[in-house]
Amino acid sequence: MAASEIARSSVATVRPAHWWQSNLKRRRIIAFYLFLLPWMIGFVIFTGGPMLASAGLAFTRYDILSPPRWVGLSNFERMFFDDPLFWVSLRVTAVYTFVVVPLNTTIAYCLSLLLNRNVFALSGWRTAYYVPYIVPTVAASYLFWWLFNTDFGAINGVLWEFFRIDGPSWLGSEEWVLPAFIIMSAWGAGGGIILFLAAMQQVPTDLYDSSKVDGANAFQRLRHVTIPMTSFVIFFTLVTGLIYTFQIFSAGYILTQGGPNNASLFYVLYLYRIGWSYLEMGRAAVLAWFLFLLILGLTVLVVRSADRLVYYAGDDSR
Repeated sequence: MAASEIARSSVATVRPAHWWQSNLKRRRIIAFYLFLLPWMIGFVIFTGGPMLASAGLAFTRYDILSPPRWVGLSNFERMFFDDPLFWVSLRVTAVYTFVVVPLNTTIAYCLSLLLNRNVFALSGWRTAYYVPYIVPTVAASYLFWWLFNTDFGAINGVLWEFFRIDGPSWLGSEEWVLPAFIIMSAWGAGGGIILFLAAMQQVPTDLYDSSKVDGANAFQRLRHVTIPMTSFVIFFTLVTGLIYTFQIFSAGYILTQGGPNNASLFYVLYLYRIGWSYLEMGRAAVLAWFLFLLILGLTVLVVRSADRLVYYAGDDSR
């Protein structure tokens, strides 16, 4: 057979395989976007579209019952200069967030340290600490409404029965209502236990053995081995906790409606009041976008500090 005929036959056998591979790749790309399409449609209809609509409504006066009317920057001016409850809600939410996030992270981490040891009925203990996290907020709110009740609540009952102390009016006192919500938040502190336990169990045992040989005690091993090797999970928990707590709504709406005297007026609760009680959708849109930008700014600030807060094993440049 001539050399030219051999070359033509070789090309003829290669081309179908090449075409088949290209066709397979094309079909995989089409299948990928087909599977992604429901999410994309849902995002456009329920998230992206409403966000763009709220950006436009922020410059209007809109009460749902009549068409939007353009008012320019007046909603922004009113929020910053003529709305004292905006600053009250922002202060209440900020205090709650910057107390609850480190507190719950610390509680979850300490519980994880205890649950990472070989103790009796370990699976039962882990379940017991995690279950409160998955209890619906409505159910947990009514539970704590009973616990914090001034007249027949369990907490005040225990204070009087064992210590002869008259408990405060938890949810009816301006001084005690925010501490009551902070105590209530500790109910779900076990949510981070699974993440912390997973991180702790991935720490190489060689590091603990080496530190013991060097004479490190339990606290030193915790400080120089466990915490650095699990710092990425601590950091993740702090960031997600910051995002979540700034959006607290259900507990405040169910228990106090922002009272007494706006002492528990959380930001999203105030946003809901402006939008659905007063039907001022333009102002509500401004409040929503301010919260979005605030959370985004704080998240970026925290993430940019990751190089100083998180230990990256094997990266000496950090």
